[in-house]
Amino acid sequence: MNACHPWSAERAMTIVEDNRHLRGALLPILHALQEEFGYIDEEAIPLLATALNLSRADVHGVVSFYHEFRREKPGRHTIKVCRAEACQSMGANALVDHIKTRLQVDFHGTTADGAFTLEPVFCLGNCALSPAVMIDENLHGRVSPDRFDELAAETRANPQAHNQIPRALSHSHKDSHKGHAQ
Repeated sequence: MNACHPWSAERAMTIVEDNRHLRGALLPILHALQEEFGYIDEEAIPLLATALNLSRADVHGVVSFYHEFRREKPGRHTIKVCRAEACQSMGANALVDHIKTRLQVDFHGTTADGAFTLEPVFCLGNCALSPAVMIDENLHGRVSPDRFDELAAETRANPQAHNQIPRALSHSHKDSHKGHAQ
């Protein structure tokens, strides 16, 4: 679950002050801001420019160049779908189409109810159990469209379901007959 705090310029300045001494401080500060707030608020651009003696264009350029930085608050849960070759060869493209249709959202978008943000990721390191999906910090392998629907429904019904220490990837007795890992 994305445990983000509401935007606060005061808290943002504390983060800037804690990190401005670092070499190439802009990137570590942007990562820290995103970690704290879940995204880079528009108010952060001039704040960072002033604090780091950069132009607003320089800060904006870095934020817009790196796709990892969000410009809007994410959903309560982040769904990352592996886009690497191994997952593509095992049906990830069809799974992506299904997910986009089911959630009515494109990559980098958030569902209308604020429940999910959908993100592409190059590799989740779960090639042997392709296609792979990560919901919050939990990795799921061999995810079919039906299995995705189950995971999404479980997450909506129990918002804390994926807000736990990631489970080891193994075939549980319950799931082994379905051919996927939790």
